[in-house]
Amino acid sequence: MIKLLANEAISVPFSRGDFLLIEYTVRVKDTGTIIDTTDLELAKRENVYDPNKLYGQALIVLGKNWLNPYVEEEIAKMSENEEKEIEVPPEKAFGLRDPNKVKVFSLRDFQRRGYEISVGDAVEIGGMRGIVRQISGGRVVIDFNHPLAGKVIVYKVRVVKKLEDFQEKVRALASRHLNIPASDIGLTYIPEEKKLLLQISGKYITRENLGYAKLTLAADVFELLGDNVDKLVYQEEVSKPSTQSSKTQK
Repeated sequence: MIKLLANEAISVPFSRGDFLLIEYTVRVKDTGTIIDTTDLELAKRENVYDPNKLYGQALIVLGKNWLNPYVEEEIAKMSENEEKEIEVPPEKAFGLRDPNKVKVFSLRDFQRRGYEISVGDAVEIGGMRGIVRQISGGRVVIDFNHPLAGKVIVYKVRVVKKLEDFQEKVRALASRHLNIPASDIGLTYIPEEKKLLLQISGKYITRENLGYAKLTLAADVFELLGDNVDKLVYQEEVSKPSTQSSKTQK
């Protein structure tokens, strides 16, 4: 039996503010359906591939709750290279099913507004999103519960690495916010000025929502790395297309 003294603390592998690279797959327990994954090949096999998603190791910063908060608490107890399955009960995932969120509407109201609806359609009414579950007898039954309400969610997580190096943290943070591979992000740091310069390739500058992503990245840089950064400068580089000339020989 191990006895803890009053002045002894239990050591935890990770703590709030730590930068962790992880791999994960999230499934619905009772069906095995994938909700999210960092595994590109698995996403393609399971037909959940998203061309707009950046696959591979993902960054989380403990305490930011970029993942489910309950899952982050469990990850904080893990160690580097450890893999674990974490079951999240409904009340800590997408909530319990609430019968009061199932509403009945008149089909005629939809028809008067020129809407043709079918079972399974997603609709928005009064700022609430719901799914049409039934249409019969001139009535439309709409379920405003989250589609995964009442479900146990399983996270399979592997902690790949805890980031310690300042530049590694910056690249991972920039990659997450900008949705650009870390290898495509140039970085220059001037410590005496606490100035950080990020170079973004011209092939990304027309990307939708890039401006907003740069603002959210700046906010996190100053919050999480503010002791080392007073200024953040974005540099967008567009190169002249290369041309090849050839001579026609007769």
